[in-house]
Amino acid sequence: MNERAYLKQTFWQIPAFIILAFILALTINHFRSDSIPIIGDWSVDARFSDSAGASLVISLDEAKVLFEQNHALFLDARPKDEYDEGHIAGALSLPQQEAESYFMEVAIELEASQVDINGSKVIITYCDGDTCELSHELALFLKEMGFNNVKVLVNGWSVWLEAGLPKEIGE
Repeated sequence: MNERAYLKQTFWQIPAFIILAFILALTINHFRSDSIPIIGDWSVDARFSDSAGASLVISLDEAKVLFEQNHALFLDARPKDEYDEGHIAGALSLPQQEAESYFMEVAIELEASQVDINGSKVIITYCDGDTCELSHELALFLKEMGFNNVKVLVNGWSVWLEAGLPKEIGE
């Protein structure tokens, strides 16, 4: 086989293999029990929802009103060192990675702040960054623990700072 024929054969085989791999991947994905949706809803509301599909997102304006009326308790899902560097005024630290370990300590503080399972106050979890999942995971954990009125302030620390709202440094 001469070099020209070899190149010609290679150029049609490459797209054929790519198409074949794509078809094979779609077929396997279709028959898997935990298949990945080909077209999905990647909006903030869809990403930050509970197991029933209800959005957990709260807007900054709503969070601000609840803060001013003392109808919310903020939980910082970031690591403790980031919380110590600055956090929403009055927020408690409950790092998502350590939520199970420190939950009982925070539960006592929740009770002292008149936060109960029935939702007399809204629990608002937050972290930092549009793609930060810590606040969402913490909100889901709290819902599993029985708290009904839990919301997520997406990119909470950054939007709170940008709005010039009250903050604290240290514990």
